[in-house]
Amino acid sequence: MERQGRRGERRGADEAPSGTGGAGRAGRRAFIGSFTSAGGLGVTAATVDPATGALTPTGSTDAVADPSYLAPGPDGAVLYAVSEADEGAVAAFDVSGPVPRLIGAPEPVHGSGPTHLAYAAGHVVTAHYGSGGVSAHPVGPDGAPGPLTGLVRHRGSGPDPDRQAAPHAHQVLPTPDGAWLLTVDLGTDSVRVCVLDETAGTLAVHGESALRPGSGPRHLAFHPDGGHVYVLAELAPTLTVCRWDARTGTLVPVRDVPVRPPGAQGVGYPSGVAVSPDGRHVWAAVRGDDTIAVLELDGSHERPRLAATVPCGGHWPRDLALDPDGRRLYVANERSGDVTGFDIDPGTGVPSRAGAVAAPAASCVVLG
Repeated sequence: MERQGRRGERRGADEAPSGTGGAGRAGRRAFIGSFTSAGGLGVTAATVDPATGALTPTGSTDAVADPSYLAPGPDGAVLYAVSEADEGAVAAFDVSGPVPRLIGAPEPVHGSGPTHLAYAAGHVVTAHYGSGGVSAHPVGPDGAPGPLTGLVRHRGSGPDPDRQAAPHAHQVLPTPDGAWLLTVDLGTDSVRVCVLDETAGTLAVHGESALRPGSGPRHLAFHPDGGHVYVLAELAPTLTVCRWDARTGTLVPVRDVPVRPPGAQGVGYPSGVAVSPDGRHVWAAVRGDDTIAVLELDGSHERPRLAATVPCGGHWPRDLALDPDGRRLYVANERSGDVTGFDIDPGTGVPSRAGAVAAPAASCVVLG
C-alpha cells in the first residue's frame, strides 16, 4: 500500500521518514520512467540492494506526463525527464530524497514526441522523435532547465513509407570526451554529429553518417576504448559496428550483425543497447521476441558474434541499463509492467534472471 505525499507524489510503504537516513543516503539508486497515459506512475525512485541488486521503490511522482526517458545530472541529485507529448517538454526532479520532486516548471522543447535526453556541458539536450530534431536547454543553479537556446531540425526520409516518411530523432548522446553529440535518427537511417556551443547553448550539425537504408537506427552505445560505436537498428534487427574518430568528429560504419538467431519467427524490434565495462560483450533488448541478445566482441571490437539470447523476464523490453560494475542488467518491460533484474556471468556475459519489481507501463530504467 502507498501513502499519498505531496500532490502528484507517492511514498512507498517502507520509506524511511525524512531525516532518518532514507533513500537519499542508501547508496546506489535506480529510477524508472513510465507512461502515465497507460497507467504508469511517472518517475519512480528505488534503492538498489548492494548484495543482490534488488530494487525497492521508495516513491514516485506523476507531476509530468509520460516521462518516457530519464537521465541523471552530473552530481546525482537532479534527474532529468522528457515529457513525450505532442507539445514535448523537458523537466528536472530533485532526487536527493526518497520521492522525486519537480524543480520549477517543465520547459517546452519546441518539438513533438521527445524520446531521449542527456546532460552535456551544462545543458540538457533532447531528441524529438515526432518532429525529428534536437534541442538544448541551459541548466540553472538549481538544476532546472531554462528556456531553449539551441534547436536543430533534421531533414530527410527513408524507404519505409510507414515509419520513415520524415525524420525521427530517437537518441542524443554526448561522446565520452564531451566534445561532440551524436544523434540517432530512425527516419533518415543516419547518425548526425553535432556541436554544442557551451557558452551560447546553440547547436550545429558537423556531419552525418549514412547507415543501411531501411534499418531504422534507434540507439547507440560506445565501446570503453572510445573508438568504436555500436548502433542498434529497430526496423532491421541488426547491430552496426562503427569506428569513431574523436579528433575529426567522424563516424564510419564497418559492418552489420544480426541480434536475432537464424530462423527466428515473427517480428523483432530492438530497443536498448549496452556495452560491458571490460569491452567484451554487448547486450541488446529485442521487443516481439522478448529477449536479450548477448554478443561477444573479439580483440578488434569490430566483429560481434551473437552468442546467446535469453528471455527478458517480461513482455516488450523497451529499455535496458547496465550497472557501472557490469555485474547486473536491468530491463524495463513495458507491456508486462515490470523491471527485471539479471545477474551477468562474467565469463560468458549471459544474464540470468534474479528478480523483478512491478512498474506499470515501464519505459526506461537508469541507475544514479
